[in-house]
Amino acid sequence: MTTPRLQLTGITKRYPGVVANNGVSLSVAPGEVHAVLGENGAGKSTLMKIIYGSVKPDEGSVMFNGRPVHVRNPQEARALGISMVFQHFSLFDTLTVAENVWLGLDKSLTLSEVSASITAKAAEYGLDIDPSRPVHTLSVGEMQRVEIIRALLTSPQLLILDEPTSVLTPQAVEKLFVVLNKLASEGCSILYISHKLHEIRELCTACTVLRGGQVTGVCDPREESNASLSRLMIGAEPPALNVRALHAGATVLEVGGLTLASDDPFGTDLKDVALTVRAGEVVGIAGVSGNGQSELLVCLSGEDRRAPPGSIRVAGQDASRYGPGKRRALGLHFVPEERLGRGAVPTLSLAQNLLLSRRDALGAGGWIQVGALKAQAAEIIARYNVKANGPDAAAKSLSGGNLQKFIVGREIEAKPKLLIVSQPTWGVDVGASAQIRGEILALRDAGCAVLVVSEELDELFEISDRLHVIAKGRLSPSLDRADATIERIGEWMSGLWDAQGTKNNNEETAHAAA
Repeated sequence: MTTPRLQLTGITKRYPGVVANNGVSLSVAPGEVHAVLGENGAGKSTLMKIIYGSVKPDEGSVMFNGRPVHVRNPQEARALGISMVFQHFSLFDTLTVAENVWLGLDKSLTLSEVSASITAKAAEYGLDIDPSRPVHTLSVGEMQRVEIIRALLTSPQLLILDEPTSVLTPQAVEKLFVVLNKLASEGCSILYISHKLHEIRELCTACTVLRGGQVTGVCDPREESNASLSRLMIGAEPPALNVRALHAGATVLEVGGLTLASDDPFGTDLKDVALTVRAGEVVGIAGVSGNGQSELLVCLSGEDRRAPPGSIRVAGQDASRYGPGKRRALGLHFVPEERLGRGAVPTLSLAQNLLLSRRDALGAGGWIQVGALKAQAAEIIARYNVKANGPDAAAKSLSGGNLQKFIVGREIEAKPKLLIVSQPTWGVDVGASAQIRGEILALRDAGCAVLVVSEELDELFEISDRLHVIAKGRLSPSLDRADATIERIGEWMSGLWDAQGTKNNNEETAHAAA
């Protein structure tokens, strides 16, 4: 028999209040694309970090190419031939793309040689990126490209991918799969973590299922259905969404003539953006990352207050120059795509993080009612099935998917009049994705206006009443979900919405008057 590329035996890792991995055994053959499947908090990311040397196991053994190894840090892992693309990016914001990549490579290479390698690899795999750009100027999708390119430049024998497609377009995913299949054909083993079951069935040749930190099954995903994989992962199929007919009310968000130069030299300028969102409807915005989504969102949330007067109206009021606090008072709540740092303060507890956007736990004189705050956090944890060690758990101690559930729950439970959500189910398992989407639809049915910015086309088609596409800072005309197709939206992502440049304002006016 072929010697396994990787053999894990009895891996156990304990943290205070939780056992992340409990006697996990796993075998990966050379050239095998092996999925690790499990709900949020099942222990997938911890197991990958153990393999990569960034977490030390309490018990168990690791063998690589038939030899026992003790990987003490990522540098030793890379020296062995193990590379990893993390779900949460490990990039230094103040350094350029090339400098970040250089940190993990042979220092005999010059920076200019690394830059040339990045350009060549990016062009080869369709993950174009400018090596000279500082990381803090990149969108989330562009940061993901940097992580993937950095891993590929090490010529790995084992490549670990933790949610690699969560911010990639369908076209980019197809290109990535071509790359991964080519790597596998050359003998590189791939450990692939994803909550997108169709991706696992298309790409992977083996699958290990984790639940509660333990292995509960091994299968060939090509012989499974999405429903059977869901049952293996969460013990049930996700509930079907209850989508009712649209009964939209008054306009809650009205944007018109929003033209604004990005304050980031590598950003995207907004050009005459116009849209409306009415009470009781979900409006989705699709697009390739880096086309003006982040600039639009910071304008709508109030983080960027340079919008022209009258260009942003919330609940009938000109909110163009209002900050986040004033907009929140009008009923606007916001879920950013960056969980740690913007959506939550990593070192603060979940209860304390409620104070970022909730003020109902403040008593007379501004005193914080700690008991009420913890009770609210406990309710969110219970309702959204957040796996956490109680309201006092630090935000950074949660898995990415569980933190996302808490942040989305925090904003939904605030009962907003207008909810703006960016990437609502990024990195969230299939059961939690269904729950979050169901909660968004329930909020819509209760009369809330919802704007969703997502790179998950399936998600937008599932929950949106109307769709826009953003490309190069311009917003397409509004399109009813019934008239939208994957092909049409894909064309519009390149800015090809024919000669309807003037139609945008007309359609928005018609919707506002409806």
